[in-house]
Amino acid sequence: METYLFHLDKDIRVVRKLELSGVPRGEIQKYWLHLVTNGIGQPIHIPVLIARGKSDGPVLGITAAIHGNEINGLFVIQRMFRKLQVEQLSGIVIGIPVVNVPSFLRKQRRFPDGTDLNHIMPGKENGNVSEVYAYRFVQNVVKNIDFLIDLHTASFGRINSYYVRADMEDEQTAALAYLQNPDIIVHNPPSDGTLRGAADEMGIPAVTLEIGDPNRFQKDMVQSAYEGVQNAMVHLRMIDGEILEPNIPPVECSHSYWIYADTGGILSVHPELTDFVHEGDVIATIHNAFGDIVKRYKAPEEGVVIGKNVHPMCQTGGRILHLGVLG
Repeated sequence: METYLFHLDKDIRVVRKLELSGVPRGEIQKYWLHLVTNGIGQPIHIPVLIARGKSDGPVLGITAAIHGNEINGLFVIQRMFRKLQVEQLSGIVIGIPVVNVPSFLRKQRRFPDGTDLNHIMPGKENGNVSEVYAYRFVQNVVKNIDFLIDLHTASFGRINSYYVRADMEDEQTAALAYLQNPDIIVHNPPSDGTLRGAADEMGIPAVTLEIGDPNRFQKDMVQSAYEGVQNAMVHLRMIDGEILEPNIPPVECSHSYWIYADTGGILSVHPELTDFVHEGDVIATIHNAFGDIVKRYKAPEEGVVIGKNVHPMCQTGGRILHLGVLG
């Protein structure tokens, strides 16, 4: 791999390009990948972990923190590489603990130019600031992999169930989704601007795994996601072991959508995560500052609660509840 004279850490090389063939077999290597340069000429690096087994096999990519405030996935990747017995690995695992470094440092969801990176994939070679960042990430990282698990959480003021988004019409992608043992699976075809969708378009089976809440470490969620990644590696014959089966099969949804408020006030969302609701059930209440009920919101159809808003302050147009439609 091409290296600089400048090093962030004496034991970690800085590179411009990932060359998997340069990673010694049976070893785990750490790199700082120079992706772009900031406004005063300083390079912006993203952390990369690469484990190359002694035997050939697929390349599995695991990414986290494409939104800068979603950190559970970082701990999943760290745990996986800490416990990985690379001598017994077949193939290569690439872990990116933080994709969106500028936003992670600011504890913000969006890229500094206000763009959601997970809405503009695969980016543009000659685009704006965020589009170039997205493009170079796809070209330098995603193009190297055969399978992708992209780790996410809910955003500010919201909570998520443990669920997967995947193109369930693709056999390999559907298998990858089930292996995560989620509570809920939502069918999501590609071409939606997400990293998962961009990978799908490139012929790379990919899933988005949502693991809990933003800006916090949730031990149980991290463990569940770690087990899901292990399942995938066993399934792909990268490691030996038994696939952990779910206690309860996942609820499958044909699609999902958010229900929004058409007035503002103090919001209370009544159902819990993974609860089933029926058409006409009261799902939320909005009070004004004096404690008077302004409006009650009802479920427009039968479905399952994937996520919900937990912040009491709700403006007109604010999110209420993420409803998965069964199918």
